[in-house]
Amino acid sequence: MTKSKKIDPLRIGVNFHADGTAKVRAWSPTAQTLAARVNDRFTLPLQKAENGYWQATTGKIAPGDRYVFVIDDEKAWPDPASLSQPDGVHGPSQAVNVCAFNWTDGEWQSPPLSDYILYELHTGTFTPAGDFEGIIQKLDYLLDLGITAVELMPVAQFPGNRNWGYDGVFPFAVQNSYGGARGLQKLVDACHKKGLAVVLDVVYNHLGPEGNYLPFFGPYFTGKYKTPWGDALNFDDAWCDGVRDFFIENSLMWFRDFHVDALRLDAVHAIRDFSPKHILQEIKENTAELSKSTGKTYHLIAECDLNDPRFINPIPKGFGLDAQWTDEFHHALRVSAGEPRQGYYSDFKGITDLAKAYRNAYVFDGQYSEQRHKFFGAKTDNPGRQFVVFSQNHDQVGNRMKGERSSMLVSFEMQKLMTAAVLLSPYLPLLFMGEEWSAPSPFQYFVSHTDKQLIEAVRKGRSDEFREFHSGGEAPDPQASETFEQSILPWKFSAEEPHQTMLNYYKALVLLRKTQAALSDPDRKATTTTVDEQAGVLTLFRRGREQDFHCLMNFSAAQLPNAFSEGKKIFDSADVLWNGPGTAADIIQPESIIIYQVSHV
Repeated sequence: MTKSKKIDPLRIGVNFHADGTAKVRAWSPTAQTLAARVNDRFTLPLQKAENGYWQATTGKIAPGDRYVFVIDDEKAWPDPASLSQPDGVHGPSQAVNVCAFNWTDGEWQSPPLSDYILYELHTGTFTPAGDFEGIIQKLDYLLDLGITAVELMPVAQFPGNRNWGYDGVFPFAVQNSYGGARGLQKLVDACHKKGLAVVLDVVYNHLGPEGNYLPFFGPYFTGKYKTPWGDALNFDDAWCDGVRDFFIENSLMWFRDFHVDALRLDAVHAIRDFSPKHILQEIKENTAELSKSTGKTYHLIAECDLNDPRFINPIPKGFGLDAQWTDEFHHALRVSAGEPRQGYYSDFKGITDLAKAYRNAYVFDGQYSEQRHKFFGAKTDNPGRQFVVFSQNHDQVGNRMKGERSSMLVSFEMQKLMTAAVLLSPYLPLLFMGEEWSAPSPFQYFVSHTDKQLIEAVRKGRSDEFREFHSGGEAPDPQASETFEQSILPWKFSAEEPHQTMLNYYKALVLLRKTQAALSDPDRKATTTTVDEQAGVLTLFRRGREQDFHCLMNFSAAQLPNAFSEGKKIFDSADVLWNGPGTAADIIQPESIIIYQVSHV
């Protein structure tokens, strides 16, 4: 069905026509019979169609009805393409007319990707409300900060009410405790009204361990490949066409029915597919067809740690994805800021590698990696707008044993320097919720599973994970409600010092990036660096048409002489305005950045 490139309304699950009738469609290629049991009152037999699909059109199902699918007159399971799970992952599905929302964003167009300043947040911990409505109440705050794109961690239905979202098991259903489908549509509409794009994190490399009923319907998984989560999703084995359709339909639904502007595709390096056309390329092609149909622009952003530009190169040379997260920039920056060289940081040499990340995007682009024990990566000439960089994100904070933010690890001055390193890059900057006011709370890993054996397995897994990184103390219990509650942003601190000063500092840097074309220019060829490794100073040069910017970054703990004499000093993180130690013409303070503007005239 994807081969036709015809972009129709959602074609699996329960969907409503304009006349009120419902189209019921499910994929179960090995079933002998398939029926929908509705409200425990009646059973609707589905007719076998081609390619493993079953379907029926009926006037007996209405929005709000609960239903399950009965396979071979035996077991009953929720709909794999359910749009709503009001009673959680083990309950029946609920029919939703996803097209009935009254959108007000008809004139909205997503900004160019090069204008994205991303703000990643977790719906459950961003506000005390823990839902989409809570985010809506903070949109004016994000606008004032200078954000242009709100990035939501996954919202697909997961077990219980506490989860990062990567344990989702119903890819089409929006988490009930967040506000469900209507709540997400309301949030996206509100964001567009404010001029904010919306990026949604989706997971196409695995499903969570609890409530995953897809295998009962068909070969959604294959034993051909193993992933960190078990058998891989079946994108190239027998019966894979139905699985590919399932995830292509999912990606189109977020764009078409929820008006999302971009998808962040989680860990695409864990997607196993040796088909002649990779599933990522097919998603891109279908997205392009949808864009032609709607006149809207949609973006696909990958998380990928392979340093392989094939993922972001245009079709046919690559899979055509629009951008990717770049962890290596983060790793080099953290080591520059004093992070011990252990675990995956062991490969990175501080400011020398950070300078290379500014110039080349990838640090490892073909040389030997001691940590991987092999030659790794490839060179890339892709523009800066195809790379997302950060000093913090959910992984790099939450996957520390205690979920420590930078505010708990480095000095106030170093936090300011790290922020500038990200915002002055030729790449797309991403901020992680709360970092802009140096939030003092952790962001820890949390779950709310119901299976006791699974709970113990998760606890043990987290404990084992940190043997190389940390010593002393126990990892917080992922199942404990306290672990989740400690991760909720304590907004009361944001108006206090020194948090208010940090917030103002972020605003000033974001504004500088947005108002100076040379600082947001994604042309990597206009970005050069020099490094004084002994002194611990990296100088970043951003060239523009009318003026250049010279950014002196002192990552050392020493006060150093400053012999730079060109242009006008326009910013100094050591200024007392930013609670710094003070400025002087002939010095650069420890853990600080000075920005000079040099006119071409």
